[in-house]
Amino acid sequence: MQESPKYWKGIEELENSPEFVKNALTEFADFLPVKETHGTSDATVAPRRDFLKLMGFGLAAATLASCETPIKKAIPYLNKPEEVDPGIANFYASTFFNGQDYNSILVKTREGRPIKLEGNPESPITRGGLSARAQAAVLGLYDGARLQHFAKKGAKVDKDQLDQEVRNALAGAGRIAIVSHTIISPSTKKVVAEFAGRFAGTEHVMYDVNSASGLLRANGGVLPAYDFSKADTIVSFDADFLGTWLSPVEFARQYVTNRKVSSEKRSMSRHYQFETNMSLTGSNADVREPLKPSELGEAVLTVYNVVVGGGSASAYADKSKKVAAAAAALQKAGSRGLVVSGSNDPAVQALVAAINQSLGSVAVDVANPSLIRQGDDAKMSNLLKAISAGQVGAVIFYNANPVFDHPMGAELAAALKAGKVRTTISLNDRLDETGELCTYAAPDHHFLESWNDYEPKRGYLSLAQPVITPLFATRQAQDSLLTWAGNPTTYYNYLRTQWKGVLGGDFNKAWDKAVHDGVAMGSAAPAAPVQAAPALDVNAAIAAIKSAPKPSGLELAVYEKVGIGSGADANNPWLQELPDPITKATWGNYVTVPRAYAVAQKWEQGDVVKVTVNGKSVELPILIQPGQAAGTIGIALGYGRVKAGKVGNGLGANVLPLLAMRNDAISYTAAATLTPTGTQEPIAQTQTHHTIMDRKPVVQEATLAQYIKDPKEVTEYAKISTPDGLQKPSKVSLWQDYEYKNHHWGMAIDLNSCIGCGSCVVGCQAENNVAVVGKQEVINRREMHWMRIDRYYSSDAHKSDFETKGKLSTYAAMEDPSENPSVIFQPMMCQHCNHAPCETVCPVLATTHSSEGLNQMTYNRCVGTRYCANNCPYKVRRFNWFSYYTNEKFETVNGHMFTDLGRMVLNPDVTVRARGVMEKCSLCVQRIQLGKLEAKKQKRRPKDGEIVSACAQSCPTQAIVFGDMRDPESRISQLLRREDGERAFHVLDEINVQPNIAYLTKIRNTDKSEFNA
Repeated sequence: MQESPKYWKGIEELENSPEFVKNALTEFADFLPVKETHGTSDATVAPRRDFLKLMGFGLAAATLASCETPIKKAIPYLNKPEEVDPGIANFYASTFFNGQDYNSILVKTREGRPIKLEGNPESPITRGGLSARAQAAVLGLYDGARLQHFAKKGAKVDKDQLDQEVRNALAGAGRIAIVSHTIISPSTKKVVAEFAGRFAGTEHVMYDVNSASGLLRANGGVLPAYDFSKADTIVSFDADFLGTWLSPVEFARQYVTNRKVSSEKRSMSRHYQFETNMSLTGSNADVREPLKPSELGEAVLTVYNVVVGGGSASAYADKSKKVAAAAAALQKAGSRGLVVSGSNDPAVQALVAAINQSLGSVAVDVANPSLIRQGDDAKMSNLLKAISAGQVGAVIFYNANPVFDHPMGAELAAALKAGKVRTTISLNDRLDETGELCTYAAPDHHFLESWNDYEPKRGYLSLAQPVITPLFATRQAQDSLLTWAGNPTTYYNYLRTQWKGVLGGDFNKAWDKAVHDGVAMGSAAPAAPVQAAPALDVNAAIAAIKSAPKPSGLELAVYEKVGIGSGADANNPWLQELPDPITKATWGNYVTVPRAYAVAQKWEQGDVVKVTVNGKSVELPILIQPGQAAGTIGIALGYGRVKAGKVGNGLGANVLPLLAMRNDAISYTAAATLTPTGTQEPIAQTQTHHTIMDRKPVVQEATLAQYIKDPKEVTEYAKISTPDGLQKPSKVSLWQDYEYKNHHWGMAIDLNSCIGCGSCVVGCQAENNVAVVGKQEVINRREMHWMRIDRYYSSDAHKSDFETKGKLSTYAAMEDPSENPSVIFQPMMCQHCNHAPCETVCPVLATTHSSEGLNQMTYNRCVGTRYCANNCPYKVRRFNWFSYYTNEKFETVNGHMFTDLGRMVLNPDVTVRARGVMEKCSLCVQRIQLGKLEAKKQKRRPKDGEIVSACAQSCPTQAIVFGDMRDPESRISQLLRREDGERAFHVLDEINVQPNIAYLTKIRNTDKSEFNA
């Protein structure tokens, strides 16, 4: 009998066959982590072994492929710490401050490793809110680019040897300078003072990348504290107080207090914004006017003449109707008016202070000032000149990188390379642009490994405590200074000693409470007079503004991004991939230009231009930006790093060297010229459509006047045309209705409160192990964020114009944003539809509906057909094209996340998804399950507020409300009942998919008649 043909082989035969090896290496060449080897055998076996492991062939196949199977051991606790229970998270209160951004935080740890930061609700300043930078800061703990040992000239050195050499060098150094960003730690300042007492001739110079030196000078060395909740009329001149100016988390919560409306509260503050670049704050304003930097000073002077000088606002209407309207509104508001400015010009800030003083503004407090910015531009400039002249014997850089982030950085670098300073010491956490030029490096701990205290505002204290043993052989900077000063105590004991004068009564009990709460009231710094120095003369300020030069060509305005900020966190991939709230761009900076100017020059987005300022140049692609002031361009600082790490190096260009000093303060504006280079560089944007294209049910807005007149008419609900007139859509559906007997989870998002800051996006990413994909994958439209914030511009081009007039342009008619558009932000995630279109098309039942209203994903069932994504009307489902956490192709994107150390940040309660599956928002189902189990232990239902999604918890404005809609007493149930028929609506309600996510119509306090706009 003839033997039957063999149509298949066992895995043992398959994995050894030449055909399999050849095809595997060909088909998966970009995906396999192929190693450089020598010899035919190694070249085939190593990739085959990795492929088998990757495709899940199991232990037997991996053993056959290689004898290098790793051995992993699980070692139980011999003496388990009392506070650690495997599988149970612990939270510790601490503080995040990176030199400019302050947040009181709670650190979530699992089995001793920090994995998530939350806002501390006990803080009277940040009140549970958290910025995007603070959310992402936990990832920096596991950054392998941190310097992991003490170093001398870049080489590893023994700590004791370094200490001895440093002490000897400092003893004969003469003039010693300690250079740092703003320090708000009272105890750290006392350590610096003790160091200065040990080494005569020591001076401490603080500077800020985004400086407020002009504001300090104008107010006599005091930085006023602001409370936007006490202002009915807010006028801002280029102050991005919701995004980057001074204390945005604190200000955002205050601001929204007077912006929330309801059936019980139908009043709002009115916000006027005058600025050059479209900022996060400007996009939230009721009235916005783009102005050149050279025009902003004149606008402030106009308001001063009306409010302080008693002039008539109408007399200035010819220059700017909106500026005149703002001045008139301030007159009417009186003590409930507030003026702020982001200018670093002392003259402008002097007039702003005079306006607020004339109003008697209750929103300004100089008796309990803010301490967030203390940098002195003049002192820093003089020090850098002295260093270049060889007049300084030793410099200690304490978490400061002026070679990169100061306009005179090139001069400093040249001086350090030339040996103008005999002893240079870096306390920075890595060998950055400044640290690599220093002789000695004593790297500081990460803040999550450190003890410290902070006083962001006089009378308000907070503590930081270590939540993990130091990962590397580093030492807290304060301990280094104490050691070199000859003080044998540890900084922890030093800190406790300083706090004995702050906490009364039983110190140990009070200390334990302060550590537990993370915050305390009182001051650890010596009291300072309200007027620390003479304020700038107003008459001199007026003369300076009138005589200020007015460039005839383009004007450059340098700004700070919400995510990257000063660039200190450039090696953080979560922040690099966080879309800018306005441009929606990631992974680099660019030149923002007005559309009219780009059209006139025949430039397209992505064209690279050379920007020349003060004889220096950078090359960047252009981004066409609606709302950019005519005759101006904008560039973000914080980019162009070369010594940040794999993630941050080589992204964009550093614009700071183009800047110069003016009136003893850094000027962030200058005359500029643009020259095309003839090259193109694509910009990685997560959103490339600009308007809602006349689809009104997507996002809705109305004016306050309309809302007061008839709250039931401000929201348009889905309607269909029938013989009986306009009626609600038919309930006829392909789906059967669900009956929720126990819980029904849902979410409501108030568009009036959402400012678009992006904190929720990073919070979701940290909580749910969302992958970073990198610039090219973003360009390929493969970003993985489960939650996005859609940004919509208003448009002057309507569908009727396109149909009747045949209007055509380089943009689609309905994609033409207005020249100065209004902006709406809309957080968008899986809508968890009750009639979910995705569920009916999945061939393997990977996406199903739960008995509690959640649209579920079963990852190990998904085969990646992507039918569900094609059938989703909200486009919120993501396909995992690669195994981003393990593929060496993405090492330069994920950086430290690629290493075993970096993976310590992953949340063990959430599956790390494999390549080839769909993923999307789960409404933090792991948190829901945890809350239900905790309640079950106590034999009760979960209480409202016990279960909060990551996005809702991180929101500084409390725009997101999450809860059980089956609980009649829950906040979401009460909110939806109150707003039913008024502001609550569903996106794309007319398709009748019945989402469990509701939105509240945005209300603007705009009265166009006041300025005839």
